[in-house]
Order: sequence, then structure tokens, then C-alpha cells
Amino acid sequence: MSSTAPGTKQSGRIPGTRRPHAPRAVAPAARRALVRRVAHALRRAAPALAAYVAVRATGLLVLALWAHRQRRELWPILAAQWDADWYLGIAEHGYAHELGTAYNANNLAFFPLYPFLVKAVAVLTPGSRASTGLGIAVLASLLAAWGIFAVGDRLYGRRTGVLLTTLWAAFPVGAVQWMGYTESLFTACAAWSLYAVLTGRWLWAGALAALAGLTRPTGVAVAVAVGVAALWSLRRRPRRRRALIAAGLAPLGWCAFVGWVGLRLGRWDGYFAVQRLWHNELDGGVRTLHQVRQFLAYDPTPHLFLVVVTLTLIGAVVLFGLSLWDRQPLPLLVFTGVLLVIVLASGGVYFPRARFLIPAFPLLLPLALHLSRASHRHRTLALAAAVLGSAYCGAHMLLVWPSAP
Repeated sequence: MSSTAPGTKQSGRIPGTRRPHAPRAVAPAARRALVRRVAHALRRAAPALAAYVAVRATGLLVLALWAHRQRRELWPILAAQWDADWYLGIAEHGYAHELGTAYNANNLAFFPLYPFLVKAVAVLTPGSRASTGLGIAVLASLLAAWGIFAVGDRLYGRRTGVLLTTLWAAFPVGAVQWMGYTESLFTACAAWSLYAVLTGRWLWAGALAALAGLTRPTGVAVAVAVGVAALWSLRRRPRRRRALIAAGLAPLGWCAFVGWVGLRLGRWDGYFAVQRLWHNELDGGVRTLHQVRQFLAYDPTPHLFLVVVTLTLIGAVVLFGLSLWDRQPLPLLVFTGVLLVIVLASGGVYFPRARFLIPAFPLLLPLALHLSRASHRHRTLALAAAVLGSAYCGAHMLLVWPSAP
């Protein structure tokens, strides 16, 4: 006689045990939900990404036509020249073991994430390391554009996000975004780290800030932004453990490389000694002010590229003031503020300063907000001028200017 109560179904399962396949059913559902969220976010960002590609493709077309007229090959200019050549050298041969004395000749000044990715991905893909590096830079630029849109969309809506991404694509020296340089990779890490802060994803914010710190010296700006925002959030919720972890995690990438360089050279200030070898020392902005005054007041025929750099620096300061006026969120203000201090207070070479400001995309938010409220005609004319100006400046920078961008 069965002991099962009438109307019930015998399962054959031992009481008190779990169903054997329940854990496996949860994981696919979570993955499907994640895929749906990513797909939705990508669809929402699609207009911004399309605008970004259109702007950069316009710049690339102008550059290609100009290079063809000069009978120059486009590929070496984009993939294996100036800083790109340094990164490829690190991917091929590694870092130097000694400080040396020659100016401008120690690759320990370059941070490791980008050359590490080039070396790792080149093993799995066909073609040269130069093509791999350029491919990584282009892919990183798309991730950066997506992150920039996400920040703008989160704060002010989809239209502002699209305009912010378009303006970043039309940065005066935006041609660097599709070169074998680290600006795109760094901007991607910074943008998504700041977005993670704005949405309360503290562990992601700290991890991405650490990656930014392994990409460029200015990664310290992302680390400070995440740390300040995390500590500020503890005023309301003192026991928020993840915010504390993020504050500790954010500077680890930058500190790890700086510490490793010191150990490699056998001196505590090894990394800073390398920077002095490159003449990259902070002087409080004395050299920057001297150069700006020289080009604007005393040089009767300054080089066009140097004029662009000077106007970009001045414009960045003005836009930061407008960002303060607009009361942007604290992490964005801290990030751009620290980045501006590093760039303007450096006593190093003047002409790359505009390139160093490419990751400072929150500075463009006041312009994106203004354009979002402008008439369609005004918006179209302003964007067309920005895109064409960026295309011309990019080609001039790479084909006429005789030094690095």
C-alpha cells in the first residue's frame, strides 16, 4: 500500500535534498538577462556610435586624399609612427633595464596595458603587430564612444548623449583616436569607470580606474575621481563596503607600474627619473603660460598646429568653468580638474597638450547641452563646422606638422 497522500505526485527525491538541475537553470537565465540588457543598451547607443563612425570616417577620408596628393602611405602614419612605434617596440622587445642618460630614449615612460594587449592579441590574429595595435585602438575608440554616450544619456538624456559623442569624435586632434596610440583605450576605461560611479557600480568603477592607471600617466585622474566619489558617498551610507573597496582599488594600476619601474631601476624614484629624462616635470604651469603668451602675442607667424593646441588649452579652461557653473556631478569635475592640472602644470613638451586632453570628454558637456537646446539649423551648422574643422586639423597635424601629434 502506498504511503503517498491522495492527489499528490511521488517525486522519487529524498526529502531535504535540492533538485539536481536547479543551479544550472539559474545561470542561463542570468546570462540571457545580461545579453538582453547589453543589446538594449547597444540599440540605444546606436545613433551615437553611427555618428561617431561617420565623423571619424570623414576625417580619415580627408587624411587619405591629402596623403595621396603628397604621395605618402597612410598606413605607417596611423599604425607605426611616433608613440605607436614606441609601443610596438615594447610589445616586441619589452622594457629597458637601465635608466640611461639620453634624452627622449627610455621606454619606461610608456605604461604597459596597451603594448601588453598588442602582444597578446597579435598571437591570436593574423597580420603584423602594427595592424593589431591599430585594430585595438579603433575598437577601443568605439567602446569609448559608447561609454561617453552612456554618461551623457544618464545625466541629460539621449539627445545630449549623441551630441556629446559627436563632439568628442570632432575633437580638434581627434585623428589620434584611430591611431596606434593609447588615448582611445584610456578614454574607454575612464568613461566606463565614471559611468559605473554614476550608477553605483563601485567594484566596476574601481577595476576600470585601475586599468586606466595601467594605460596612461594621467590614469591618476580617474583614480582620484573614483576615490573622492566613493569617500563622498560614505557620508550618507558609512557602511558601504564596496565603495571603500573601489577607493582602494582605483589607484592600484598606476601605483603598481610606478612601483615596478622603481624596482626595475633599483631606485625609489625610478619612474620620476624617467620622466625627468623626457623633460616631463611639473612646474606649476610656468612653461604653459610662457608658450601661450608667445604664440598669441609675440610670434607673428605661429604654426597652425600650435595655434590649435593653444586654443584647445584655453577652450578647455573655459569649458571647465562652464562645467562648474552647470554643477556637473562630482566625479566628472574631479576627473577633468585633475587632468587639466596635470596637463597645464607640466613643464614638458608643449605640442602634445591638446592630445592629452582627448580623454577629458566631460568638458564637452556644456557644448552638448547648448546644442541640444538650439534650433535644428544652428545645431547642423555647428556640427558641420566642427567635423570639417577636425578633419582638416587632423590631416594638417599628421601631414604638415613635422613632429609627433
